Amino acid sequence: MSSLPSVENLLQAKLEARTSRRSALKKLGLGALGAGAFGLIQNKALAGFADSAGANATDVAVLQFALNLEYLEAEYYTYALSGTGIESFGVGVSGSGTAGATVVKSNPKVTFATAAYQQYGEEIAVDERAHVTFLRTAITAAGGTPVARPAINLRESFAAAAQAAGLGAGFDPFASEVAFLIGAFVFEDVGVTAYKGGAPLISNKTFLEAAAGILAVEAYHAGVVRTLLYSLGADTRAAAQAISDLRDAAGGSEADEGVVKNGMANLVPADANSIAYSRTPRQVLNIVYLAANATRGGFFPNGLNGAIA
Repeated sequence: MSSLPSVENLLQAKLEARTSRRSALKKLGLGALGAGAFGLIQNKALAGFADSAGANATDVAVLQFALNLEYLEAEYYTYALSGTGIESFGVGVSGSGTAGATVVKSNPKVTFATAAYQQYGEEIAVDERAHVTFLRTAITAAGGTPVARPAINLRESFAAAAQAAGLGAGFDPFASEVAFLIGAFVFEDVGVTAYKGGAPLISNKTFLEAAAGILAVEAYHAGVVRTLLYSLGADTRAAAQAISDLRDAAGGSEADEGVVKNGMANLVPADANSIAYSRTPRQVLNIVYLAANATRGGFFPNGLNGAIA
């Protein structure tokens, strides 16, 4: 805990430097140019989906599967940081399949006591909303119709998962910044293993490159969450281990590790070759449905939309 203030000071210094650079660009009239250049790069990347050869139904199905999971993460972080859902930020949620709403507690916005934790959460929320928008646009560019946001439960599902993990009844991930981090831990490692597990199913290189890029960002997120949970002491380390054990049991695999291993910090869960673990789509579904071989339940009470559900 003694190192946290210095980390916060370093982060604040970097943010101030970034703000100064942006202000300087605006004064030089380059702010709009930078935004335009980014848009051009993004459009070229998306054009690759329309121009690339070999995109097949399986490739699109894997991106649709990923989109369901990104809806879940984006809603969690957005509600926790803003008190509203992704639609209030202009993120699209319509599409094929059965559309649904997101169920949260009456006041989901987290009250942060640590400014750095709030900034971490805000950055992750922005990333997750961008993933949703990118996947929706990429699927459309490839000639498909993005799946609609399915019904998502961010209220009873967390409580059920925590109770199944042995953390007691009534867990609320929005109750505090520490609870928020524990809630984030439920998702982040699953996202990394899901993208890696889906990679062999993708034949189109344009699709595979995009999935690899998103996996990398999810891994950064997971690393931040794991580091913070370890730094907060024995209780959060124990909670992380309980959730890891539950994911292993529900997923039907040994593709998970807590933030402590052999008595030491374990910030990067990986195999003997230091390669990230993989989960099959079915194993991921077992975790998000909170039941083996289920077709719905848990965080997705009516199931996912798309071919992999």
